[in-house]
Order: sequence, then structure tokens, then C-alpha cells
Amino acid sequence: MRLGSEWQMEDGEARAQRVTHRVWRSFAICILPDSHHDARVEDIDLSTHPNDGYFKAVFSDPKHAALFFQSHLPRDIVEHAEWATLALVPGSFVKQSLQQAHSDLLFTVTVSGRETLLYLLFEHQTTVDPTMPLRVLGYVLEILQTYHKQNGLPLPPVLPFVLHQGPERWTVSPEFSDLFDLPTDLAAALLPYLPKFRHALLDLSQSDPARDETHDELRLVMQLMKLARTKDVAGFLKWFNTEAQRRGWQVSQSLILLSYTYVLHADTAIDLDQIARSLEHTTQHKEPIMSLAQRLKAEGRLEALIEGRSEGILLGVARTKVQMLERMLQQPVTSEEAIAALSLVELEQRFIELDAEYAERFKSR
Repeated sequence: MRLGSEWQMEDGEARAQRVTHRVWRSFAICILPDSHHDARVEDIDLSTHPNDGYFKAVFSDPKHAALFFQSHLPRDIVEHAEWATLALVPGSFVKQSLQQAHSDLLFTVTVSGRETLLYLLFEHQTTVDPTMPLRVLGYVLEILQTYHKQNGLPLPPVLPFVLHQGPERWTVSPEFSDLFDLPTDLAAALLPYLPKFRHALLDLSQSDPARDETHDELRLVMQLMKLARTKDVAGFLKWFNTEAQRRGWQVSQSLILLSYTYVLHADTAIDLDQIARSLEHTTQHKEPIMSLAQRLKAEGRLEALIEGRSEGILLGVARTKVQMLERMLQQPVTSEEAIAALSLVELEQRFIELDAEYAERFKSR
């Protein structure tokens, strides 16, 4: 397998670290390119771009990306993929002018011993784009051209997947050939000369994550994304209160804090008492979540939250940043119990130390 300097990968954990170190420098980040081939990494404010921020904060983590693809790609592909090799490739192929409505992530994974690229395009605009197959084909071609420049032939397969948040139902065919109006008497003769291409599609407006998703963390993420887009955050909170009581339920503290951050930015009118009530019967992670709720109930804290200054949210951000940098640097990850006991000052100091080591290790890359 030949890989160029930009996409050079290593096996296992080192391979994942190599391709993700430019991405997870902080909480809820977004890849904002000056051009498709010269990407820079910048923080994204969830209060400004909550849908995009949550999508990238969740699915830039190969663990959550793997859960998504395992649940929604064809079974033959899922069974032949070596999911431990899944890694994020830095960069974006969506033009900066379109990023408020579209976000994308590119991954590499070994399938039957060969490199395969998985391209996840997130649609969170209010209307369905009738030219989507054409646009996705353009992104795939650019990915392949970039790869070819760096590595030559053969090319890896690129599997494009469109995740549509809604709220409108997706009505556009994923088949590229359906964009053409071919004369009936010549269709059979013309079709061999047209690109044979389709993209996979998950339309959240027509899915039921609470029923269809089998993994607890993916179920939570997809249910929240679906209900947030239909402005039913209150419905999510009621669902979460019941879901968290289910026997065997397992969701990480960092994902819960991230999800509640998204809740409060997706619906700034949400009553903080609703947040507290949604946690009344939570048995797992109860103490840190209730601590967050109590901080948010303080008078005047909603305005501070919208501006990204909530102390509770800052604690969640700092914990996530510390644990992510520890993983990237292949250090022992601080346990959820231990990190919950650290103050904001202690967390920031730990982050400064890790960030300095990160900069030293990767400054020449």
C-alpha cells in the first residue's frame, strides 16, 4: 500500500494518532480550508454553528465514526473492514462558502487488506439539494485526484455517505444517472457512457434512532441530531431521562456533556429547569451532570452560556480537551472519576502541559 506524505499512515493506534493530531486540538473543532489542499484547523463556536460543531466533535472521533459506518454501510463491507485501522484524514472538500449548510469528514480504513476511503457528508440545510449526486461526485473526484497526485495508481475506492439531518424529507435520488433526462429510445445506448455512481444516504427525518440504533452512544447522538433539527429539544430531554434508566445503558461522561452543550446551543430558549428535570432519574454519571445543571440554573447564566462562558460547560470542555490530548499523545487517559475531581484551574494547567508536549512533538509535521 503506497501512501503520500500527507496521508502517510501507520498501523493501529500510531496510525490513528498520525492522521488525527491536526484535528483534535480542542473541543468541537472544525476544519476550515483556505483551499481544498491547504487546510487549517480552527476552533468552532457551538453557539454560532451548533449543528456543524456537534457533528464534527462527535464523528471526528474514530470510535463514533466506526459505530456509524458499522450501522449503516452494507453488511459485506462492514464484515471485511478492519475497524481498528479507521483513521481521520485531515482536510475538507466543501467550499468555505457552503460550510454553514454542509460539513464533511474523510476517513481511511483497511478493507480486505486494501485501503478504502469513507467520505461522510453532513447536510444540515433546511431544503434538499437536487444536485447532491453531482456535488458528491465532484468531492469524490477531488479526493481521488489528490490521492493520485501523492500516490499514483491504483486508486482506492471512495465510499460517499450523505447524512441528512432534516427537517425536510430527502426526495432526491442518490443515483447520478437519475440527473439525466435521456431519450427513451437511446437510453440503453447512452448509459454506458455516463458515470455509474451513487452515494449512500441516511435521512434522519425518516429514521427512528431510538428504535433502529443498537449502540447506546450512537443512539443518543442520532436521536439528539434528529430532534434538535425539528426543534424538539424538550422531547430529547424527556427521552434521555427515560433512556438513561435503561439497564446496561453505557454512555461516556464526555459525550453527555458535549450533547448537553449542543442541546443548549441548539435551543437557546430551553428552560434550565427542564435540563435539571431530565437528570432526575439518571443513575450513571449523575453527579457530574447534576453539577452542570446546578451551575446552569444560576441567575443570568443562560446569557453566559450562549456566549460560551458557562463554568459548567468550560469544565466539560477542559475535561474533553485533556483526555483527547492524552489519547493523541498515547499517554494513560485520566479516568472519568479522577478527571471529574479536578478544578478548572487544574484542568487548564494539565492542558497547557499536554499542549506544550503536543507542539514539541508535531511542530515539524
